[in-house]
Amino acid sequence: MPTCIALIVAAGRGARFGGPVPKQYAVLGGKTVLRHTVDALAACPSIGDVRVVIAAGDEALYAAATNGLTLPAPVLGGVSRQHSVLNGLEALANQAPDFVAIHDAARPFVDRAQVDACLSAAAQSGIDGAVLGIPLADTLKRVDAANAITETVPRTRLWRAQTPQVFRFASLLAAHRRAATLGNEEATALTDDAAVAELAGLKVVMVPGSEDNRKITTGDDLVRVAGETHTAFGFDVHGFAEGNSVMLGGIAIPHQKGLAGHSDADVALHALTDAVLGTIGAGDIGKHFPPSDPQWRGASSDRFLRHAVGLVSAKGGRILHLDLTVVCEAPKVGPHREKMRESIGRIAGIASDRVSVKATTTEGLGFTGRREGIAAQAVATVELPRS
Repeated sequence: MPTCIALIVAAGRGARFGGPVPKQYAVLGGKTVLRHTVDALAACPSIGDVRVVIAAGDEALYAAATNGLTLPAPVLGGVSRQHSVLNGLEALANQAPDFVAIHDAARPFVDRAQVDACLSAAAQSGIDGAVLGIPLADTLKRVDAANAITETVPRTRLWRAQTPQVFRFASLLAAHRRAATLGNEEATALTDDAAVAELAGLKVVMVPGSEDNRKITTGDDLVRVAGETHTAFGFDVHGFAEGNSVMLGGIAIPHQKGLAGHSDADVALHALTDAVLGTIGAGDIGKHFPPSDPQWRGASSDRFLRHAVGLVSAKGGRILHLDLTVVCEAPKVGPHREKMRESIGRIAGIASDRVSVKATTTEGLGFTGRREGIAAQAVATVELPRS
């Protein structure tokens, strides 16, 4: 089986992106863009290793982005993209893989199928490389210096090039060494590795890619692809029992009765837990904390909500907002509303201004209207990385 190493180009400064750090180190769904890219390529069975080219001075940012991963030392880039890729290729010369997959750090949504398709095309007899891309669908116009249209350009056989771009390693290394003899202006004009290969007379083919494999170029791009918003609903009820207080939202509220339940019967936290679990399709509270299990008898319900929030975090997500409505005739929730918001926010790890607590009655109707218990309904909104 041919060997292939992924070379991620992360040495750019991203002037159009703006922001306090280069775009490859911006956070997307709880992880840096670079970490998403590294993880995506490392998950491809056809990729034997991943090497990253970074800018001098970005060592600390790189270390933080790849913390916990076992990767070869990063390669320092050069004055242009072409020089950066050449430095990366030279660093791989001793390994001399059969193929190398050059990929932009700012394309974090590449998937295994795209990588495999590109590698398969590059491995065909008589082919030196393969480039992912999208056939042009928009009408193209050529304009003069005053932006007046001078020509409609036929879009037949025109493609937008993406990455990865996969090449036979020896051929691409030779092509880049040849390109390095050009002047800086000419080298800077070589904006991708296919251009370097073309200059060397290599045969490179296009492979249909995906619009999902988009490149993050500006800050607005990051906002557009930041993640998917998931919303889910939770509901719970508990009847009254002997006691002198009820747990609501993690605080004890004085009342002439308590609430019956296997745990502390915090109906508010139970509804919130179900809502949070629902945003990731993780079932309900009973699946994670079965009422038949004696270890949860009398348990504090803040453990349940923390667990659900932890599952969201483990998927790279974050809680955006929690909305709670308590339905009962008594006790009155209003005097305790702010403490409940603070408590829920503390348990969920979010600011209290991202927590809404409301209360209503059923106008004397139903079991809550008959003062037999308390109901709660909740809505959780989370952001998760795009799948």
